[in-house]
Amino acid sequence: MSTNGGPGGPMARNGATPVSLNGAGRTARPRHLSPFFYGWWIVTAGFGSMAMSGALMFHAFGVYVVFLQDEFGWSRTTLAVAFALQRVESGLLGPIDGWLVDHFGPRKMMFVGIVIFGVGFMLLSVTNGLPMFYLAFLVLAVGAALGSFMPASVAVVNWFIKKRATALAWMMLGLAGGGLAAPLVAAGMETFGWRAFSFASGVIIMVIGLPLAALLRHHPEDYGWRPDGETTPEAGISHSGMDGFEADSAPPAAPEREYSFNARQALRTQAFWLIGIGHGLSLVVIGAVNVHFIAHVHESLGFSVTIAASMLTIMTVTQVVGQMAGGYLGDRYDKRLLIVVAMLFNAGALGLLAFAGSLWMVVAFAILNGIGFGARIPLTTALRADYFGGKYYGTITGFSSMVVTVGIIIGPLAAGFSYDYLGSYTLGFASLALI
Repeated sequence: MSTNGGPGGPMARNGATPVSLNGAGRTARPRHLSPFFYGWWIVTAGFGSMAMSGALMFHAFGVYVVFLQDEFGWSRTTLAVAFALQRVESGLLGPIDGWLVDHFGPRKMMFVGIVIFGVGFMLLSVTNGLPMFYLAFLVLAVGAALGSFMPASVAVVNWFIKKRATALAWMMLGLAGGGLAAPLVAAGMETFGWRAFSFASGVIIMVIGLPLAALLRHHPEDYGWRPDGETTPEAGISHSGMDGFEADSAPPAAPEREYSFNARQALRTQAFWLIGIGHGLSLVVIGAVNVHFIAHVHESLGFSVTIAASMLTIMTVTQVVGQMAGGYLGDRYDKRLLIVVAMLFNAGALGLLAFAGSLWMVVAFAILNGIGFGARIPLTTALRADYFGGKYYGTITGFSSMVVTVGIIIGPLAAGFSYDYLGSYTLGFASLALI
């Protein structure tokens, strides 16, 4: 991993012998002062990548469902299969994606992922049948995994320990922020057509995503930093290799990294399976809502696509509240109990949506679901890193995705089956809420 310290390696102040930061020969040299901890630039890059993924794919999928059904006449279950294929990719290739990020570093892999992500949207724009549609979504799934959450979260959990939940909450705020664009996404598809919108999405992702990828760094110790930006009383080590974001600070005297499990060790623990199963169960609700919410509000309840998309805006605002509350509380209280509360919010919200008969009930659903979903995201991600450490976090998260995938596949398929064969989402949503 490059430290950008030059061919001779970074040197200590005044030409002294290089000072090792962690006993592995990693050193740093003085540059210019900047008190800003570089970890927050990494959070910013993660925020941006998550915002694009949220606005153009995660929150936009439900809008695509409406337009694709109108053009091709595909059933809800058929369309939900595309969403399921995305999750199957995450489950089957998740360990490989995670290993690649751990091995080659988040910056390089985000570059690759952003390009794949953009190409996926361009393929979607020329869809002429189901095989092409499914292929496009598989490419999108690979791109989204490598171009957004995986590399960004791996970098953040390594740069933060004490403030990990808060940092992850800020990073994942981008996903919520993407939901604010839902009305614009719906209006864009109605105005220019879903094909033109999809192609433009691919261009936007590459133009904005590649510069964001350049901000990522893997381990703070490689650049003279300690996690959370902590310092020791001594002075003399600078933070080099930050491409203009360098800073002098105190030298960490052989800083101790948190203990990290490797993937094999993690798989043998009860905690790995409990976290994965709990995460998967919570995504049963999220998956069903993500695919079918707009179609349900538009067709079952009779509201326009724009009004349905505006409900996503309400959900997004409350998701922001939930995320920031989850991040703040997660650094201070038991993350496990907080996750249970968040899951109860999601289940109660879906039960409310199942029997919704008016707009105010949909609004109530959006508020409850947004808070629960928002709080759970940073809490679950931070809890996994707290248990297993950051060194092999990408690989462990990849294996966990194999467990989590089951939940997020069941949700959309069960809801789609309920609508196609029973003519209503009521039984499907109510059953999933009980799970």
